[in-house]
Parts: sequence; C-alpha cells; structure tokens
Amino acid sequence: MIRGAFTVGAWTMASRVLGFVRDILIAAVLGTGPVADAFFVALRLPNLFRRLFGEGAFNAAFVPAISTILHKQGLRAATDFAEEATAVMAFWLGGITIIGEIFMPWLLYVLAPGFAGHGGRFDLAVGMSRVMFPYLFFICLTALFSGVLNAMSRFAAAAAAPVLFNLFMIAAMLWLAPYTRNPGYALAWGVTVSGVAQLALVLWAIRRAGMRFTRPKLRFSPHIRQMFRRMAPALVGAGVTQLNVSIDIIIGTLLPAGSVSILYYADRVNQLPLGVIATAAGTALLPAVTRNIALGEEAEANTALNRAFESVLMLTLPAAIGLSVAAKAVMDVAFVRGAFSAHDAVLAGRSLAAFALGLPVFALIKIFTPGFYARGDTVTPLKIGIFAVLLNLGLNLLFMHPLKAVGPALATSLSSACNALLLFWLLRRRGHFRFDALSRRRIPRILLAGVVMAAALWGVQRLLPQSVASLPYFLLLVVVGALFYFGPGLALKAFDLAGFLGLLRRRKRG
Repeated sequence: MIRGAFTVGAWTMASRVLGFVRDILIAAVLGTGPVADAFFVALRLPNLFRRLFGEGAFNAAFVPAISTILHKQGLRAATDFAEEATAVMAFWLGGITIIGEIFMPWLLYVLAPGFAGHGGRFDLAVGMSRVMFPYLFFICLTALFSGVLNAMSRFAAAAAAPVLFNLFMIAAMLWLAPYTRNPGYALAWGVTVSGVAQLALVLWAIRRAGMRFTRPKLRFSPHIRQMFRRMAPALVGAGVTQLNVSIDIIIGTLLPAGSVSILYYADRVNQLPLGVIATAAGTALLPAVTRNIALGEEAEANTALNRAFESVLMLTLPAAIGLSVAAKAVMDVAFVRGAFSAHDAVLAGRSLAAFALGLPVFALIKIFTPGFYARGDTVTPLKIGIFAVLLNLGLNLLFMHPLKAVGPALATSLSSACNALLLFWLLRRRGHFRFDALSRRRIPRILLAGVVMAAALWGVQRLLPQSVASLPYFLLLVVVGALFYFGPGLALKAFDLAGFLGLLRRRKRG
C-alpha cells in the first residue's frame, strides 16, 4: 500500500508540475484576449459534464462495486461487470456527446451568456467546444478503467494518465500552434487527442493486468441497477458543486473581455497549495475519524479533528497571506511573458488575492465534512453546500459591476467561509467537535505568526517596490515570508510539525 501511495504521489506531483508549465505556456501564447476567454469556456464545458455525469457520480458507485465483486467473486465476474459498465457508460456518454455537438450554440447561450453579444468570442467558443467536447467520452471511460486498475491494486497507469493531458497540451502549444491561424484550435485538438491517449494507456494497463474484455454487453444486470441506485446521492452532490462552477463561468462571461482568463490563471495559482494540503489532510482524516467513531472513541475522534485543524491552518495561513500580500509579484514571475502583459498580471493579482483569502476556510471544509461523513450524515454537508451556492450567486451579482474580475473570486471566498462556519457550528452544537487545550493554546499563536509574516511582506514591498517583479525579488519575498512566519511560530511553540507528518504517514498507510 505504501508503494502504491508513493507511485500515485509521484505521478500526481509530476502532473502538477507539468500542469503549471502548461498554464505558463498558455498564458504566453493566448494571454487574456478573446481567444483565451473562448478557449477556457470551451475547456470548462466537457469538464463540467465529466464531473457531473461521468467520473464523479459514476465512479463513486462503480469503484466500490467492482472492488467488492473482484474480491468476493473473482476476476471473471469483475470482468463481466466491467464490460457491462463500459457498455452502459459508452452508450450514455455517446448520447451526451452527440446531443452536445448538435446543440452546442444553445449550451453556450446558457453557460456563456456574455459572449452572445460578441459574435467573435461566441463563434470561437462554439467552434472550440465542438472540437473538445468528445474529450468527455474518452476521459470518462479512462476514469472507469482507472477505477478497475485501482481495484486490482495497479496504480501507475491511472496516476500517469493526467500527465499525458499536460504533455499533449504542451506539445500542441510548442509544435502545432505556430503553424495554425488560431492557436486556440491547436490547444483544443491537443485536449481531445490527449483523451484518446489516456484511454489507450489505461486499456493497455488493463490487458497487462490480466483482464481481457471480449465484447461489452449493454444490459442492466442486478449489479448495474444497484450501481445506478448508489449513483443518485453522488449525482446530487456533484450537481451542487458543478452549479457553483457554472455560476462562476456565467458571471465571468458577463464581465469585461479577458475576465474569464484572468480568473482562470488566478484560480490555477490558488489551487496549487490548496490541492496538496487540503487533499492530503482530508484523505487521511476520514478513515481515522470513521475508525474512532466505529469503536466508540469520540474523544480520539475529537483529538484527530483538532490536530488536523491545526495542521491545515499552519500550512494554509502562510500560503493565503503570501498569495494575498504578494499576489502581483507571484503573477509577474509566473506569467508575464509573451502575450501575457504586466497589466494582465495586475488584474490577475487582484483576483488571486481575493481567492487566496478563502484558502484556509476552503481547506477547513475538507476537515469538517469527515466529522459528518464518518457518522453516516451526508445530508447536512449537502444542505450547507446548496446554501453556499445560493450565497455565491447572490454575492456574484452584488460584486460583478463594482469589482469586475475580483467579484467572483471574493464571492467564492466569502461563500466558502460561510460554508466552513456552518459546518463548524453544527459540529459544535451536536457535541462532535470542541477545541481541546492544545488547540486553544496553538491557534492564537499560529494567527499571531501570520500577522508578523503579513507585516514583514508588506514592509519589504514598501521598501523595495518594483513595477515588474524579478525572480530574485520573488525569492526574497518567499524567504522573508518563511522566516517571519516559521521563526515566530516555532519560538511561540505554535506548530505541531510531528503531528502533521503523522497525518501524512497515516494517509500513505491508508
């Protein structure tokens, strides 16, 4: 299991690094112009349907089912079930893809209403969406076969597949875009071809693992019917999440040209620390808390939540402060080259600062929700999530005109803060969470270290202002931030580094 966790971790890290390189190249090639706006809306469309109808809800029901069949009934029964699931999913996805291709203009009238009055951007978005929409078919089947591989404890190919997406995108920008009239179409074809490559990789890995597909059978066996019944709650949850994403896209298209691109670049930078920290802590916490509750160890479950709270706050707070206070310097170093100008960095930096304000609370949502899931309560987080979506919509409408591209970012942070506070309040009210003596001592000290760090970064930028940050200037900010956060934090004994490392070790064993 440790070897599997290391394999997944290594490929995930490679994918994140290549993904950042990909975004740097996209910024250099497309900048924040109309082609970039159209491309990012077009890219969101297959991903939205993928997470709604494909890998999210489908895999939530499929992976536990095939794992059970494989271990109880053997490889032949698991192969039969996988063939049936493949046929059903291919039929389902094929229908969605065909309908999407036919009705693409109408889909974009809903998802990108702001483009409708600008023929150029709208036509570009429709054209690139039609090129990329088949990616939905290939990547959802890839997710299905990745689930099969994971059930067979074959992790490498499934973890490596996202790397191919980034490699094909990078290749399209370097070797195809220079020879096309519109580089956005080169990237769109790179997306679709990467889906074919990812599917081919996992199919090859499945054959090597000993599973031989003969002919997928389109029939609704008892296993398939049970899988669909289990999909229903996951589909509702995925729908809430994707509704939130759709709101941000819709509002972005109603803002001035370039806003969709600015929000994309800012969000990508914000997701770097969030993806690593929140996912690591959340993945490790759920099995630990579930085990404690199953054994009647409520005190131990509360202790686990406290230590996870401290660990996540310890790491997300400096990330949030650094990305907020030095947002422009971050965007300068990351993206200012080619078609991405210094003015674009100023605008994207403002959105990044607003996104970064929500980093700690968004990560804390990942800490609080296991407190409900471990007790079999999936409804309460869903209800709170729906309320947060409605709040996000209201705040977006309130902020969009005065704050422009900063509005959606700030709305996301504030609605996430409300989500986290409601989860926290309900856990406390039900007696499932309380701050212990260690947390009451450490949390104020972590916050104090954050204040010292923010003051130091602000002071450096006041003393050494630069119109466009250089790499040495950026590294200076990183060093100053680290020294003035971890220095006071360690002196005040605010951090439990051993506890956080233990959390990560539990994740690897799990």
